[in-house]
Amino acid sequence: MMSLSSRSQLYRKLPSIDELMRSPALAALLEREGQPAVADAIRFVLASLRDQIAAGNLETEAIDIELGGLEHAVRRRLRDCLSFSLRPLVNATGVILHTNLGRAPIAAAALEHLRHIAGQYSNLEFDIDRGQRGEREVHVERLFRRILADQGFRAEEKISTLVVNNNAAAVLVALNTLAEGGEVIVSRGELVEIGGSFRIPDVMAKSGAVLREVGTTNRTRVSDYERAINEKTRLLLRVHRSNFQITGFTEQPPREELAALSQSRSLPLMEDLGSGALFELRTLGIRDEPGVAESLAAGVELVTYSGDKLLGGPQAGLISGHHSLVARIRSNPLFRALRVDKLTYATLEATLLAYVKRDFDAIPALRMMHLSEREIGDRAQHLLNRVSHPALQLSLHRGESLLGGGAAPSATLATRLLAVTSEIHSADELAAGLRAFAPPIIARVEEGRVLIDLRTVFPEQDEHIALALNQIARTRAADDKLSS
Repeated sequence: MMSLSSRSQLYRKLPSIDELMRSPALAALLEREGQPAVADAIRFVLASLRDQIAAGNLETEAIDIELGGLEHAVRRRLRDCLSFSLRPLVNATGVILHTNLGRAPIAAAALEHLRHIAGQYSNLEFDIDRGQRGEREVHVERLFRRILADQGFRAEEKISTLVVNNNAAAVLVALNTLAEGGEVIVSRGELVEIGGSFRIPDVMAKSGAVLREVGTTNRTRVSDYERAINEKTRLLLRVHRSNFQITGFTEQPPREELAALSQSRSLPLMEDLGSGALFELRTLGIRDEPGVAESLAAGVELVTYSGDKLLGGPQAGLISGHHSLVARIRSNPLFRALRVDKLTYATLEATLLAYVKRDFDAIPALRMMHLSEREIGDRAQHLLNRVSHPALQLSLHRGESLLGGGAAPSATLATRLLAVTSEIHSADELAAGLRAFAPPIIARVEEGRVLIDLRTVFPEQDEHIALALNQIARTRAADDKLSS
């Protein structure tokens, strides 16, 4: 164990902050990054060395080596502190709406519109024609009406839409507005929990509404709702099972039956779709995932859904439904606390314009969904041909992509997977090597193989993956040669 006097000698070897600040080696760094940032970096590096000395991890020879690289350590600390933590990466998982990877990528037109609006003043809440204050909802509500009209809704049906910061907020403000102090009837089979511990019962409790469970986990009939209605009932709620599926001996009343019951009892029917699509999912072969228009057409009076899932836009919670109910939510003080800013409106407006123009390929998530297995296979084969090294073995296999984001949990899209293996390194090591690149490449690891699904990779990123695999192969082979 190191003696106290030995440690004291090591401490005395450490320079002061002022000494390092006057070092010619850091002069350019001081000029570029400023004195406060450089001083903080020096302070951190010296504190780290003191901690290592105190723990007995540094001897005289080791401390001399550390001191020789002090300027480099300060530069590295500055780079870590002053670089962005949030950065782009390559999603090679095949999960289109990957929650951990930011869900839906934003359309190019939306990014351009966002740049123009964010960098200047805008008419967010200003009526240019009248020269007076306006409402921020008008920028997207007109587009929602046009999109729903294209799907069969007439103007006289008076469907309105509000935007809040996410779908959980949409559910919260809707329940608080329509059912605070009263009961909300929900099937036991729909009391879901999704990512981030978002639970319907918890959100309902925060809204001030009282949960009234009906039916069983696997079977609920419209008669169960009917028997539960009493003088305290304020709302019937249907919740989409966004990330799981119940199969076997099951029953769930159709929306039309619940809508008929709600109308006969003068009670609103609300549906939390979670994801919510504004396009025809049947074009993808998906038949059990309800869209926004489908739900409203069935008689649901209020629908809540996300902006950054099947819609393919920014994070937002959307509330579409009968104008009288939407007007009540708009007047709730909680709505002001949850409303979104100009950045979300700009991004959402441009995304919705692509729907109005029927330019679905302009929305990256929708374009990825519609890629054929053959298109992906052709790209995967080209990528395979670009990687040539005996340290790696590559092969193509049929596989499945996922929508993700809690949408259509049982639905998959046929794809072609590029499988990567190595005789000298594990799949986990290969995956870690891909993540170490800039930008990082995130792939799947299954059954001892790294699986790359190009459905979620932008075509211009294919070459980056090829370069990464070739470099990993050369590096791994060189390391293996040195170790032998």
